[in-house]
Amino acid sequence: MVFHPPVAIVAKAGDAGKYKVGLPAWNMIMRGFMSGAYIAMGGGLATVCSTGILATDAAMRYGTASAGFSQLITGAVFPVGLIITVLTGAELFTGDAMLAPMAAFIHKISWAQVLNLWVWVYIGNLIGSIVYAYIMANGPFVTFDAAGAATVTAFGTRAIAIASAKVSYVGTMGMWSAFLKGIGCNWLVNLAILLGICADDAVGKFFGIWFPIMAFVSTGFEHSIANQYFISAGILTQGFITDPAKINAGLNWVTFWTNNMIIVTIGNIVGGLFFVGVIYWVAFRKEIAALK
Repeated sequence: MVFHPPVAIVAKAGDAGKYKVGLPAWNMIMRGFMSGAYIAMGGGLATVCSTGILATDAAMRYGTASAGFSQLITGAVFPVGLIITVLTGAELFTGDAMLAPMAAFIHKISWAQVLNLWVWVYIGNLIGSIVYAYIMANGPFVTFDAAGAATVTAFGTRAIAIASAKVSYVGTMGMWSAFLKGIGCNWLVNLAILLGICADDAVGKFFGIWFPIMAFVSTGFEHSIANQYFISAGILTQGFITDPAKINAGLNWVTFWTNNMIIVTIGNIVGGLFFVGVIYWVAFRKEIAALK
């Protein structure tokens, strides 16, 4: 395995960002669509694999099905989305929250170019996430009888529960919590991106990406693009429930934005831009200048 030193990793991150901002808008959207779907694939897998792992008293005693174990299972399978994204050249907004600013620091590209990339990739991610959420909501999360009547499966119930928890951030402290979780998430996500850049071979990239992503998911941080899938899947699946008593009125397309997406996206930007991009640029700018 070949590993690059830290200064080379930061320089490569700037080069990657410069390449990305030069893409035409349609290409940004297309690559964003792919990554949104790939992240959703990890989210769908995480939902299925964590279904039925309950924190009962007996399970807590024996450590076989605790809340922590459920988070670990979720975190262990979720990274497939970012691994596919990095290895296939798709575009993820949260990664670009660090890579594009790094290009602005190193190559002096304009911040208008950075914002342009963010907007189009975010839109592409959203479309890809919702498309895959529709596939899951009408596939593994429900069953249909001969008359076309739907029954939500255990996986679908789990999807609704995840989505309901993600739109439960209310009030000033709730928003503050979501914001901080957004920072923590993208701090780890962009460390995964840098570790992926660090290695030249697929195996090195796989493990470099897997550990930080597993850490952020297992810890319970909030990822805006993953949430585009998780909340959408919950909303779409809940649409098959006919019993009003089982419907969460607080889970809808308005709370999708107001109770999660907006504040988590801002937190993700802060985590990627400042806690990785700015810090690494300041730490290695003299060494990077010497490479030119």
